[in-house]
Amino acid sequence: MTPRTTPYEEKRRAATEQRLRAALTARAALVTPHGLRPGMSPHGPARGARRRRAFAFAVLGAAAAVVAVCLLALLPADRPSPVPAPVRPAGPPAVTEPPPPRPATPTPVAPEPLPDTPAVEPS
Repeated sequence: MTPRTTPYEEKRRAATEQRLRAALTARAALVTPHGLRPGMSPHGPARGARRRRAFAFAVLGAAAAVVAVCLLALLPADRPSPVPAPVRPAGPPAVTEPPPPRPATPTPVAPEPLPDTPAVEPS
């Protein structure tokens, strides 16, 4: 279904189309055989640049590999393991009691001397 247009809109559309055709005809008149250039190749003008870029990336990757191998060779061999040690599961909390009091060590008591008594001689 075509939308209904008024005569005014049709006149406007015809005038716009006429001006557009005149502009395109004038532009086409400016084109001469001397202004034309040869057609572009299907791969575009940057084909050589792509080859150089690909070669540069390949050289860059090889250099990175050489640097990585040199670093691995120069680093010490006793590196820590990348795998962490297993963690023991948490046990019940330890009950800490104060240590039992130590018994006082008895100091040796020397026998007290007896009072002076007359010595008894055996008979």
